[in-house]
Amino acid sequence: MLFPTTLVGSYPQPEWLIDRKKLGGRFPPRVRARELWRIPEPFLVGAQDDATELAIRAQEEIGIDIVTDGEIRRESYSNRFATALEGVDIDNPGTALDRSGYPNPVPRVAGKIRRKFAVEVEDLKFLKKNTTRKVKITVPGPFTMSQQAQNDFYKSDAECALDYAAALNEEIAELFAAGADVVQVDEPYMQARPEKAREYGLAALNRALEGIKGTTAVHICFGYAAVIHARPSGYSFLPELAGCRCNQISIETAQSNLDCKVLEGLKGKQIMVGCIDLNDMAVETPDVVARRIRKALRYLRPEDVILAPDCGMKYLPRDVADGKLRSMVAAAKLLRAEYKA
Repeated sequence: MLFPTTLVGSYPQPEWLIDRKKLGGRFPPRVRARELWRIPEPFLVGAQDDATELAIRAQEEIGIDIVTDGEIRRESYSNRFATALEGVDIDNPGTALDRSGYPNPVPRVAGKIRRKFAVEVEDLKFLKKNTTRKVKITVPGPFTMSQQAQNDFYKSDAECALDYAAALNEEIAELFAAGADVVQVDEPYMQARPEKAREYGLAALNRALEGIKGTTAVHICFGYAAVIHARPSGYSFLPELAGCRCNQISIETAQSNLDCKVLEGLKGKQIMVGCIDLNDMAVETPDVVARRIRKALRYLRPEDVILAPDCGMKYLPRDVADGKLRSMVAAAKLLRAEYKA
């Protein structure tokens, strides 16, 4: 199929499940933030299952081709995995600067990082059980996790990132063994800290994908629109991803009005073209979305283009998210007709 559609990962969590005002009034949590959930602990897993099934049904009804679990069980894109590892002290957190420059409580690395158990495999199995469509699941990247932690154990942050990568490699292998069609690695801090990303970030990402058989993606962005409002006109770290093991690269173009000429340097990769502006509560028309994709098509083959929002949609009101996704699906249909003709 030309121009398949997907989410970057997250879909809005319902108000009855999570306190959305609290969620939107703080930086994305790096340590656990159980105070965000409205449901008491004994009933929380069941409630998360119900909300996840609603997110899956919504994507199917809208017409999304590659479905995610909406990251409904997560307080943030990264903390569900990052706080489940051996060597990480979550009871005595550290502090690190967020990409906005503000200090934030983070996991404290107090010993050697190892994967203790499967973190997201059951999430994937639940997703597959509830849809017949292709499925994608997302994991936080090793470089980003190393930047969202206080390193009190390793001699260098590079060494720390490589052990995060080794732990993630085991998780990704199990996710494919459990039937994932796509595993996406989220690495927003490669854009936020490009010098360190050049130093050891790409090596850590490739270590996480070592020996992996299956379609992999990496997502790199400018941050959630609800948190980071200003957008540069170009990426500080993107051409370097031509050297990563991922099959797909997820970028944002809508809010930043990105000059898509940079995509010329990523030949051989499929590109998830972010074509939905998450900072604007107005729902784009299908024509506007298609126009954004056509900008990318000046430099990409149609068979290498996947339509997606700029970033995760968790901070959007659900009606706005649904409206934008419907426009994206309609834009894909327009483009399929155009390019088949």
